[in-house]
Amino acid sequence: MRDLKLPDQRHPEKAHRPDNAQPKKPDWIRVKAPVSEGYKKTRDLMRENKLVTVCEEAGCPNVGECWSQGHATMMIMGDICTRGCSFCNVATGRPDALDVFEPGRVAHAVEKLGLNHVVITSVDRDDLDDGGAEHFAQTIRAIRHRSPGTTIEILTPDFLKCTPDVLEKVVESRPDVFNHNLETVPSLYPSVRPGARYFHSLRLLQRVKELDPAMFTKSGIMVGLGEQQQEVRQVMDDMRSADIDFLTVGQYLQPTPKHHAVAKFVTPDEFKSYEKSAYSKGFLMVSATPLTRSSYHAGDDFAQLRAARLAKLGRA
Repeated sequence: MRDLKLPDQRHPEKAHRPDNAQPKKPDWIRVKAPVSEGYKKTRDLMRENKLVTVCEEAGCPNVGECWSQGHATMMIMGDICTRGCSFCNVATGRPDALDVFEPGRVAHAVEKLGLNHVVITSVDRDDLDDGGAEHFAQTIRAIRHRSPGTTIEILTPDFLKCTPDVLEKVVESRPDVFNHNLETVPSLYPSVRPGARYFHSLRLLQRVKELDPAMFTKSGIMVGLGEQQQEVRQVMDDMRSADIDFLTVGQYLQPTPKHHAVAKFVTPDEFKSYEKSAYSKGFLMVSATPLTRSSYHAGDDFAQLRAARLAKLGRA
């Protein structure tokens, strides 16, 4: 579970970096502290089942709203990542061995919460030969067994150091949505996502569509890291060339002074412009707001995504 260590202790790989000032957030991205009974119920259920959530580990600003509604994005394979991306608040280090009982506990929590839609994500596990692909597949199968009516969205790592066939394990387990975030524009990868490769991530999503053309694919980026607007629109074009269905665009928020600096708070009007551009490029579903995150309102968005595809097929 999320620890109470100070930022420098949680992120020793970032301790040598100079501090970046954390600018005051504008009014449009301030959120209330979580206090509702629904929030507490979800939190307690996660604790009882010894489950990790990206909501806590990544310091998501929407945790109060989502947990109050019984929604949580579960993070499998531990809370320690083998990568050290400069934007991310998840701890970096040497992960523990996989917990073979975790898929069952996740499935139990999904059933207990009565979820119509669930999002499953993970840390990067470069220490594993398959990057955790089989563990994803086992978790999906366990949820299907206990909650056959629940739709499943996965947010996977890039499987960069694995053989290409590991992706087939995940796709064959038939999640309803396959999400992998590009996170930022290519020019910022060396400073923001140094352990990843932009075109590998893009190709991963393209390959999912080749393996199962009916599967929904999804990807997202953060803005406010120093990108140019034309770079964001080029990423949209790249995503559409890979036949990605659903795009999310949200404001980057700096977790600690040791993380990548916020270069800009993108205005709501700029987000509206990105949304309009994305729809014009052919995405079936777009969520572009300051507080957008990969799994924020994911269930509602999935329903709209499915409706958009049916409407498109009806026009064909």
